[in-house]
Amino acid sequence: MSSQTNTLTEGPLAKQIFLVSLPLALSNLLVARFYGARHPKDVEKTVHSAAIISAVAGVALLLIGLLGSPAMLRMLNTKEDLLPGAILYLRVYFLGMPALALYNFGNAVFSSIGDTKKPLLYLSIAGALNIALNLFFVIVCDLSVVGVALASAISQCVSAFLILRALTRVQDCYALDPHKLQLDPVQAKSILALGVPAGLQNAIFAIANLFIQAGVNSFDSLMVKGNSAAANADGLIYDCMAAFYMACASFMSQNYGAGRPDRVKKSYFISLGYSFGVGLALGSALFFFGRTFLALFTTESAVIDAGMKRVAVMAFAYCISAFMDCTIAASRGLGKTVVPTIIVVMGSCVFRVIWVYTIFAHFHTIPSLYALYPCSWALTALAEIVYFAHCYKESMRIFEQPKAAA
Repeated sequence: MSSQTNTLTEGPLAKQIFLVSLPLALSNLLVARFYGARHPKDVEKTVHSAAIISAVAGVALLLIGLLGSPAMLRMLNTKEDLLPGAILYLRVYFLGMPALALYNFGNAVFSSIGDTKKPLLYLSIAGALNIALNLFFVIVCDLSVVGVALASAISQCVSAFLILRALTRVQDCYALDPHKLQLDPVQAKSILALGVPAGLQNAIFAIANLFIQAGVNSFDSLMVKGNSAAANADGLIYDCMAAFYMACASFMSQNYGAGRPDRVKKSYFISLGYSFGVGLALGSALFFFGRTFLALFTTESAVIDAGMKRVAVMAFAYCISAFMDCTIAASRGLGKTVVPTIIVVMGSCVFRVIWVYTIFAHFHTIPSLYALYPCSWALTALAEIVYFAHCYKESMRIFEQPKAAA
């Protein structure tokens, strides 16, 4: 039951997590810009405003998870016999959402000034604790699915505590002082201007992916299990690539604020090269060692065969997403959020729903379903690159030297 429950909840759950992590992490763009421009007062206001917004968003997501889990799972066509366990899993898991929001806030602040070691250390500690608690709750306490969710929620609280503790001990303008926690209207508006479009984008992504998950669930249970096992690679590869997207946005914003236009473009191309290379390398490894990877999650050869159908399509497609996501990050690093969001919603979300009801409906095969990913990524990337080239040219005009009078 545990594996099947995770099969039906993992996709939308990941998207709900992104609703917190990505929009709130975008506050680092403002911190990076003000830090690069040496405006300590603005850095201080942004940090404390972001902390409050993060906490509020985390609580809101907690309530959505507690109240909306049954409806979300029914939208996924979850089997009735799995529904009680899946609802319980999600509700327990969402208890950690406020902590996750605060960890992502702290991670964004440290990343904005170039310190990625502390967030990695604290996340590693929480990850090790998560594994230990998983073993304890599932094996010793026999809590099954609830134990897995509870372990995740506790580890998220630990990671949030560690990173917030570190922020309060910093001796710099980005330090978090509980006595200075107040919402600055100007900075709060700027944070929301960056975060809300990204949040809406990911909400629409979540809805669009419900159609994809419903398409997967239209196959027999063997295919569903195989695709669930293969989908475990998504998080590993996406997270490795996403690290460079965050770096791209932070470095571009910081150099833009510091008045270093030569480094702005360089940050984009270096980040794009690294993210593409990582996606290609990890995707290739998955393709050649896919059966070994899938064997970590199942011992049934039929399930592995089913999972390899997904791997065959996705393995060399991950790297294509770098052109889309890195360019979106670059545009946001320059303060542009609305147009990139509209482009990605139309190119990836709306396009995917149309694909499911046309191409997939006609062929009704796993390859025809997952081919929508590389196709939508390529289409969206092209439009995003055209827009970024335009807004980059516009943004760099402020650095042009005025021509001397004749």
